[in-house]
Amino acid sequence: MNGAGRARPESGLELYAWLFMRISGVVLLFMALGHLAIMHLLNNIEVINYNFVAQRYATPFWRTYDLVMLWLALLHGLNGARTLVEDYVSAQGWRAFSLASLYVLGFFFLALGSLVILTFQPVTAP
Repeated sequence: MNGAGRARPESGLELYAWLFMRISGVVLLFMALGHLAIMHLLNNIEVINYNFVAQRYATPFWRTYDLVMLWLALLHGLNGARTLVEDYVSAQGWRAFSLASLYVLGFFFLALGSLVILTFQPVTAP
């Protein structure tokens, strides 16, 4: 054990999942702090509206930033939930059902969130 959780896996998919959790956690920390600073410290609630988002998404940088944050956060959370299911759901049938449900919901939310970010087109009032 490494002190604060599960022991580091020796090899295979679990090792990559373990590494992903550490790397994505650090990256997400900085991305979330950047998001917090821009959306809540530099701008106030009166400034953040549809036009604010439309102006941000006019540049590919912000779409990419939000897309990367979405993917990292969802995959990080799904990987954590997968670990919980594998640790605490002992019945094989329930474990398979729980993991399948988790993967289907994860794919749905990744696809939906990505679709919104990638296809957003500002609508101008007539």
